[in-house]
Amino acid sequence: MSPRPFLNIDLGELPDEPESLYQAAHLANIACGGHAGDERSMALALDRCRRHGTAAGAHPSYVDREGFGRRRLEIAPGDLTQAVHLQCARLAEAAHRVSLPIRHVKPHGALYHAAHADAAVARAVIEGAVAALGRDLVVLGPAGGALAEAARAAGLGYAVESFADRATRADGSLVPRDQPGALITDAAAAAARAWALAQAGQVDTLCVHGDTPGAEAIARAVREALDEGDGYRRAKPRPGDGA
Repeated sequence: MSPRPFLNIDLGELPDEPESLYQAAHLANIACGGHAGDERSMALALDRCRRHGTAAGAHPSYVDREGFGRRRLEIAPGDLTQAVHLQCARLAEAAHRVSLPIRHVKPHGALYHAAHADAAVARAVIEGAVAALGRDLVVLGPAGGALAEAARAAGLGYAVESFADRATRADGSLVPRDQPGALITDAAAAAARAWALAQAGQVDTLCVHGDTPGAEAIARAVREALDEGDGYRRAKPRPGDGA
């Protein structure tokens, strides 16, 4: 049987972020200044990672704090490489001060989707991340696509990701955030989705967004589902299971 997916959570984005999110996460994707985050928030996030044994990673984005990194920007590949490098380097410097390694990277928001679709964007993201963090790095992203190809071409590890707190279309793409039902805010529904994705065996990691309403309860429920494995199904059957 394939190992169960690990839980990654996008963190370091909100001033009132619950510390329990770090306890639930296997991996924390830490905002490093593009869409959110500053020296103080990065230091706090890294401290929480240390205390809860959570692996710390970089979560770079388009430099767009007003749009929270969720708008695609037209930017030359060289400039994008530099922007990603600077963000990851800021986090790496903060992590070095507390002797924590940064061993994974996940683009945020619009950059995540652009890197999946566009080879030039994907290469820029990978080049910027490698310049700051080195090659002992795992990239988190969607199955297939340009980001996966760029990561593997650079000799990096790649973890295929899906989302516990987002609805998807028939083709596997995310339902846009401005459409009804895009966010899964019910903890039990998110946990059931996580369990189903884990059983399908096609992903390496599942994400919960730290800014999803109810993220704390969602993260706890998803982590429980992943940790309990088959015991979760026996204890908490899904609708349509005949119970």
